[in-house]
Parts: sequence; structure tokens; C-alpha cells
Amino acid sequence: MPIETVRVTKKGRDQLLTLKRRTKIENWNILCRWAFCVSLAEPSSPRKEQVSGEFQVEMTWRTFGGEHSDIYMALLKERCLRDSLDLTDEVLSKQFRLHLHRGIGYLAGSPDVKDIVGLIKRADPKRKS
Repeated sequence: MPIETVRVTKKGRDQLLTLKRRTKIENWNILCRWAFCVSLAEPSSPRKEQVSGEFQVEMTWRTFGGEHSDIYMALLKERCLRDSLDLTDEVLSKQFRLHLHRGIGYLAGSPDVKDIVGLIKRADPKRKS
């Protein structure tokens, strides 16, 4: 299994706290799922910056993905293939971290995500209400 533990940096944790306050979604894993999917939907690849520093949120991959953890892994693999990346454990782990943190930043920085309705609209821009 390429990813056993999902780790979020202090900056990501602070952004997740903002999202929790705005959306009233209490669980880190649910917000992280939204963030991951928002990043995957972005056509560009995430910047190849180091996601480093002190990790302040940790959860198992199983907690992150829940009963759909295999689907999230398949989505990650598909995205890596689309971006012409190898499917090694190291690449998958790094790409997951990059997508997760980019997605958290997108959601926390979006002026439209003021509540759960804004989160839904941000995730599906075609949705009218």
C-alpha cells in the first residue's frame, strides 16, 4: 500500500480549521476528501514544491478514504497516469500530498466557501443552487 498515513502540515491544519468553522463539517477526513477531489479536478499539475514542516494532523489512509478508499486510490493513480507519472509508491505518496495540500489551499482561500453551500458550489461550479 503506497499510502498508510495521511499527514497535514501546520499550515494545512490552520486552513482546515478555517474550513471547519465556515462549513460546520467537523471531521478532518471529510474536508480532506473534498480538498483532494477539488485538486484532482484542476487540469494543471500541482506545483512540485516540498510539502514539509511539522505535521499536525494525521490519520490512516483508511480513515481518510473510508469505505471508498480504493476509489480515492484509483483516482490518484488515474491522475498520475494522465500526468505521465510512474505509479511507484513514492510517486503516489508525493502526488497525494501535493494534491491534498493544494486542494486545502484552494478551498480555504476561496471567497465563495463561506458555508457548506459555498463548498458544494466550489466543488461543482456548474451547480446553480
